[in-house]
Amino acid sequence: MSKKIGVVLSGCGVRDGSEIHEAVLTLLAIDQAGAEAICMAPDTELAEVNHLTMEATGATRNVLVESARIARGNIKNIADIKASDLDALIFPGGFGAALNLCEFAQKGAAGSVNPEVARLVRDVHAAKKPIGAVCIAPALIAAILGKETGATVTIGNDAGTAAEIEKTGAKHQNCSVTEFVVDTENRIVTSPAYMLGQRITEVAEGIGKCVKAVIEMA
Repeated sequence: MSKKIGVVLSGCGVRDGSEIHEAVLTLLAIDQAGAEAICMAPDTELAEVNHLTMEATGATRNVLVESARIARGNIKNIADIKASDLDALIFPGGFGAALNLCEFAQKGAAGSVNPEVARLVRDVHAAKKPIGAVCIAPALIAAILGKETGATVTIGNDAGTAAEIEKTGAKHQNCSVTEFVVDTENRIVTSPAYMLGQRITEVAEGIGKCVKAVIEMA
């Protein structure tokens, strides 16, 4: 039986949801490893951004409905997913991970986390199942687990973001775009992706290594 890897999406588009390249590269790497992706997202609202102008439109969209675009409709409400349904959990990046899954974008380390996202991350971690995160999503993992675990993550080398992550109790480790950081004790794997990447090929390399490491742990 193939391993079931949860993929938590946060919308559809780099400025108000999941970064589409990162999400698709994650899904591709999972499939190439012979595992099964279980896509999910919270059933909440997001503030829409026009991705041509990169400006807010004033309209709202639904995170679950928007995420379904990436998942080709094969997606579940995260509230319906339990740790026992999965062998591992992975978070692609995109600003939505810091806007819609938590308030890191608005409030940094002081921000709250969507309760269903926090529940699933804590339950997966408690079950000693691996968690992966790329781009800005490691900040979300830090917000949930940093204080209680002192987990080590990376978002690349942005000093301001790294400092805010360390305010959660997590540790930040600098990392290049094509590499990844493993916290063996906490079974957390992270990679910078488009926090550093300039080309899709180098982002793909880092994400591929991150996903492979997560699946090997599962």
